Amino acid sequence: MTLTIRRLNTPEFSVNAPVLVDIYLRAMGYDPTIRETRINVWRRNSMNLGFKAVCALLDDRVVGVAYGFRGDQDHWWQHQLRRGLRDQGGPTHQELEIIGDYFEVAEVHVLPGQQGHGIGRKMMGELLRDNHAKFAVLSTPEVEDELNHAFSLYRSLGFSDLLRRFRFDGDQREFAVLHASLPLREASASNSAHPHSQENS
Repeated sequence: MTLTIRRLNTPEFSVNAPVLVDIYLRAMGYDPTIRETRINVWRRNSMNLGFKAVCALLDDRVVGVAYGFRGDQDHWWQHQLRRGLRDQGGPTHQELEIIGDYFEVAEVHVLPGQQGHGIGRKMMGELLRDNHAKFAVLSTPEVEDELNHAFSLYRSLGFSDLLRRFRFDGDQREFAVLHASLPLREASASNSAHPHSQENS
């Protein structure tokens, strides 16, 4: 089987949103009843400034999706981050620098049967290649001792802690919010050799 990482423009992403959301639901183990709501949210997100999306194809089967956009002080997500940083005594000068110029990696997901094979790494490399933001910021559910594919991927790409055990409004789970300087330390090297080469990777 041949793995291809393909960029999606906004119309392609919108048309294929149902298939892409199905990957997200399976990867995260979410209730399928939220499917239509998430499709609408993803389509709205594709209208954000600096939107980028990629998908992973094994032959002709879509097995992964990642997308993001430029962070903005008017976005709900940044309001949440600012609340979390205030709660922990910040934001510090460095934290203000991060949330002042970042690309929000909104979603990175790979189908459960395909996780752990480097697909998430390749999608992240392509998603963040040639990005003009200074930082990338993402969130991932907390797991004990960081023992899952997602944490392993993000740590290997240079992501470090911004917030830990953070609860977004309306979600009872705890999340880690991580950040990395751009370009990613490994992604830039791997993409120079193969230009097309959240999550649950």
